[in-house]
Amino acid sequence: MRLFILVAFFGLGLTQYNPHTKHGRTAIVHLFEWRWADIAAECERFLGPNGYGGVQISPPNEHIVLNEPWRPWWQRYQPVGYKLCSRSGSEDELRDMITRCNYVGVNIYVDAVINHMCGAGGGEGTHSSCGSWFSAGKRDFPSVPFSYWDFNDKKCTTGSGEIESYCDARQVRNCRLVSLLDLAMEKDYVRGKLADFMNNLIDMGVAGFRVDACKHMWPDDLSAVYDRLQNLNTKWFNNGSRPFIYQEVIDLGGEAITSRDYYRLGRVTEFRYGAKLGNVFRKWNGEKLFYTKNWGEGWDFMPDDKAIVFVDNHDNQRGHGAGGASIITFWDSRLYKMAVGYMLAHPYGVTRVMSSFRWNRNIVNGKDQNDWMGPPSHSDGSTKPVPINPDQTCGDGWVCEHRWRQIKNMVIFRNVVNGQPHSNWWDNQSNQVAFGRGNRGFIVFNNDDWDLDVILNTGMPEGTYCDVISGQKEGNKCTGKQIKVGDNGKAHFNISNRDEDPFVAIHANSKL
Repeated sequence: MRLFILVAFFGLGLTQYNPHTKHGRTAIVHLFEWRWADIAAECERFLGPNGYGGVQISPPNEHIVLNEPWRPWWQRYQPVGYKLCSRSGSEDELRDMITRCNYVGVNIYVDAVINHMCGAGGGEGTHSSCGSWFSAGKRDFPSVPFSYWDFNDKKCTTGSGEIESYCDARQVRNCRLVSLLDLAMEKDYVRGKLADFMNNLIDMGVAGFRVDACKHMWPDDLSAVYDRLQNLNTKWFNNGSRPFIYQEVIDLGGEAITSRDYYRLGRVTEFRYGAKLGNVFRKWNGEKLFYTKNWGEGWDFMPDDKAIVFVDNHDNQRGHGAGGASIITFWDSRLYKMAVGYMLAHPYGVTRVMSSFRWNRNIVNGKDQNDWMGPPSHSDGSTKPVPINPDQTCGDGWVCEHRWRQIKNMVIFRNVVNGQPHSNWWDNQSNQVAFGRGNRGFIVFNNDDWDLDVILNTGMPEGTYCDVISGQKEGNKCTGKQIKVGDNGKAHFNISNRDEDPFVAIHANSKL
């Protein structure tokens, strides 16, 4: 009996690594700063029909509101309580969005900010997005309630109260991150309040959490909070399903705290993935695409079953967070489509696609002076809706990379090839590579400064396939290139380095 209980408990813990996506779906999209009403509509009209498995949403709880028109994106990461009214909408709108997305098989993952409250200078007698009064100076957050005794001020040993050295794990976990008031998570009371907040969202039907700033929390404290979380709502998930946990830990090496410290608790963000992939596609530091033959764990990334991967995120696309200038973003769309295409074709990790908004970039000495800018907003500071253009792109400052044909079709590619091995590798010892996923898909990249013209073994069944990068299959015709695979599994590929998108992808469902 004891052995059975241990095995059952161990299996239960493993489900925290499982995103619980439905219908063979394999990719998450981060709809950064979208309103709940727009996410609900997007699940129904686009994400569900095109095979996206889930949405990472911005923090849903009450946050500081800075004076207009200065409404930065990061005010969402300065909580003042756990009521569910934010710049994205009300609690009722949040609940409606979660329900509508679940009905079309799209999971919701909440960006949970539980390490801290707002900044120490966040205001005296000010009001939150829910209208709650709070005093950062007095450590008084009555809507929770938290008081002076619920923060780590006395545990921090630096003179400033701020983190002064990332080589000291105690500082990183006990002191303030950029002045944000650090919660005393060893206290049972604090753990209970955090778990109550997350359990409320589980009751509503969310599938899991992206947990912010995990490097700044002790693993045992996080474990104590996660252990208090309920199983997922059985209206939408199998009985006994645990919340999917993926933890933000920025680890590029050389610090006291590593990603490994958090593997036992859930998946972890692999920040080296986007940084290294950016170097490869930019051809910086002598990197070449053919070096990625052993991409993934062969590049000393974390174990596949622990990783969540991305080309860019809401932090590093602005030049901070991790990765520096190597990070490829929508501002460099040609390279970006190739990098995201590579990520979605490759089997390593759980993949997350970014969906952004534009801001007025102002680069001075390599630093963007406008990296603080919030989402497209009206004059009163309220977030604008996301309009959909006739060509299915978005307007009014919303980028919507997840809607780009090349990225959307590669999300479908990943679903089609799910579970198939990395196979039939080819390279030219430079920046032209190709690989398959068993007999279900094949992709070819030309990131060299000359044309690719080669016959390759695809491992695919004989037939004519539509390239899903230059176009797609519609009815019984291709809107872009056609690739003919012979009875020996071989096909001819010709990709000019001048093509708008110098890569080609085919899969089982793109066959005519």
